[in-house]
Amino acid sequence: MALVWPLRLVGALLLGAMAWIHVDLWRDGYRTIEVIGPGFLANAVAGFVLAALLLVPVRGLLRWVAVAGALTAAGSLAALVLSTTVGLFGFVETTAAPLWWETFWIEAGAVVVLTALAVVASRRRA
Repeated sequence: MALVWPLRLVGALLLGAMAWIHVDLWRDGYRTIEVIGPGFLANAVAGFVLAALLLVPVRGLLRWVAVAGALTAAGSLAALVLSTTVGLFGFVETTAAPLWWETFWIEAGAVVVLTALAVVASRRRA
């Protein structure tokens, strides 16, 4: 399908952006926050690895990588919203924090794009 490669590319860019933001914030001081710091680093590694895997043209893996990417972005988005509303692991964030809104929109976009990619990739196999 003509949609597969554009979705792969946009999904990889969104996951890479999500990962970069987490690395940047981790380096800016989030690394010192218990549980949150290691979570930011794990998110960055997962984002970069999944972004790279999206660009590898192995058809059988695509659906699963897209699902993993969508779930990673959704989990990250949920953590962002929880940390801003009720707190997460004793940490409370604010929407005025650096890159909060950018993170929100990038992760939301990644969920949408990667879910669409997973559906398209599943239909391709059927």
